[in-house]
Amino acid sequence: MNSASYTKVLGRLVAGLASTSLLVAYTAPHAAPARLERFGRMTLERCAGAPAYCGRIERPLDPSGAIGGRVSVYFEFYPHTADGASAGTLVATEGGPGYPATESREDYLALFAPLRSSRDVVLMDNRGTGRSGAIDCPALQSASQWTVDLVGSCGASLGERSALYSTAYAADDLAAILDMLGAGPIDLYGDSYGTYFEQVFAVRHPHALRSVVLDGAYPMNGPDYAWYPTYAPAMRAKFDRACRRSPMCARLPGSSLDRIQPVLEALRHAPFAARAYDDDGRERDFQANASRLAIVMFGSAPALATVKEMDAAARAFQANDRAPLLRLIAETLSGVDSRDPAADPTKWSAGLAAAVMCQDPPQIFDMRLPPALRAADRDRALAERRRSAPDTYAPFTIDEYRGMPLDYSFLDQCVEWPVAPAGHPAAQVVPPDAAYPDAPALVVSGDLDNMTTVADGAAVAHAFPRGSQVIVANGLHVNALPRARSPCGAELVRHFIDTLEVGDTRCAAEAPPVRLVGRFARRAAELEPAQALASNRASDLQLRFVSAAVLTAGDVATRLVLCSSGHGMGLRGGRFSLVEHDRMQVAKLDGVRWTEDVAVSGTLEKTVGPEGRVQAHLQLAGADALDGVLDIVWNDAATDAVAEINGSLGGVRVAARMPAP
Repeated sequence: MNSASYTKVLGRLVAGLASTSLLVAYTAPHAAPARLERFGRMTLERCAGAPAYCGRIERPLDPSGAIGGRVSVYFEFYPHTADGASAGTLVATEGGPGYPATESREDYLALFAPLRSSRDVVLMDNRGTGRSGAIDCPALQSASQWTVDLVGSCGASLGERSALYSTAYAADDLAAILDMLGAGPIDLYGDSYGTYFEQVFAVRHPHALRSVVLDGAYPMNGPDYAWYPTYAPAMRAKFDRACRRSPMCARLPGSSLDRIQPVLEALRHAPFAARAYDDDGRERDFQANASRLAIVMFGSAPALATVKEMDAAARAFQANDRAPLLRLIAETLSGVDSRDPAADPTKWSAGLAAAVMCQDPPQIFDMRLPPALRAADRDRALAERRRSAPDTYAPFTIDEYRGMPLDYSFLDQCVEWPVAPAGHPAAQVVPPDAAYPDAPALVVSGDLDNMTTVADGAAVAHAFPRGSQVIVANGLHVNALPRARSPCGAELVRHFIDTLEVGDTRCAAEAPPVRLVGRFARRAAELEPAQALASNRASDLQLRFVSAAVLTAGDVATRLVLCSSGHGMGLRGGRFSLVEHDRMQVAKLDGVRWTEDVAVSGTLEKTVGPEGRVQAHLQLAGADALDGVLDIVWNDAATDAVAEINGSLGGVRVAARMPAP
């Protein structure tokens, strides 16, 4: 389950692998001598420059011993901060697959912060990720888009090891670390693919769990699971639900999908070569076609911008304004590209992602067949699906869905992967009739998440005898980590871990709706004017330019979350730069144009996290009567957020307000 769309807060890159003993501690070059401490049966060394102890445990690559080799599994141990004995151990496991947990340490430590006085924390890089022998298949790692051949070649390069990076063996690695530390039973948190890991761990090591929290969960198996049948219904519901909750969109006739359908038909019948800037300010060339629209709607990358803008972009496209939709396509192509800019497999391992996805979940074809016969089995399954369930991915056809990147459509990616050895059969990560343990389990699902859907989360909660599901209204993918739209998910998770009770869930219904873009406009005069306040002296036309400035600021603010390069482009021109410090994102705008006739420069500041305060000091360049300076502020976390605007245009006072963008 690829979770590239969730922004990772990456930690330090720790280099160096150590020697041959059972446990090896990491020490940065030129670091001061580190302090050793005993935890359980392990002697750990303090990490350089961090309040943690870093260690490794040597594990057999093949638990059965039939295939030789070992893997050095890296972990970090954070002792509780108060005096006295530990009250327990918190463990977080990362999504992907392919991301190492220790690279998201800041997110997990922030989630656990109120609990850490009395509880220890363990983070482990799964085998094949991060500092646990990250798999490096260079061609696949550096590819902008996976192909069946590249995935197959990666598997071939691993040889008989290709089946040995299963989630099952990673779960056993964690159990071995916990045993050596003398830790447990544990409170286990996971997000996205991490919830799959949790279920495997729960089945294989039930007595190691005190509780389990699954944030953005999907089941290990189920009817038709290889076809991902809940994706399309959740995707359709996402856009229609968001529209119903947005006053301007809700007033339009029909559903959001009704307005997107004509765009899909146009791209089906007349695809075209396109060019647009992505969220890192890179110009991308691509074919605008039905499959490109599918990845925008299914990929949730960028999650917020896609929901905010898809309806309005579809209407603009039908009015011959292609720029908003083409930008969304370019941004999505960037967002679904999981690669680290340096193609560093220790940041995200494409090889590990392929190894897990081709070994663990069920496929639509028989993985026991050699690749030469497997393609025919796939084609047989596809033909039957087209006949029996052609609307599986409606409004897209099955083949339009297959046209998305392989690591998002899933159906074809493992056709060329090697046949697993008889002792490590594919798609048998746990026995089909495996019983889930009696540990209290909390599933947190966002009702705008079509990657790990509400229906999938319900199935997981049902599998645990003491499972509960909380649905976060207006929640996207992963709802308890710091960049979630609401603090509710984190609050519920902490309460559950502390008390083993779900508690008061009213906050889950109170997260603010996504404020959809009402419309895209080429000229400021097409917009509704901002609402004049008593001291305002600006004209109706000037207030329309004020609206354009506010919408420009909102457009930039939406894009800050995925701007990893520190540079971005305006919808119709201009550029902005981004720096982040002390939980504050600061963007500097240089002639940014959301409409063609208003160039906006200045500074925008946005608080990181659910607090969501946005303030901007902007200079407008237009005709003489439309030049000026505006100060704008709004609370992004408020349900009915209002932007307050003060300043001057053409020498006259502006005092106005309008719905926040």
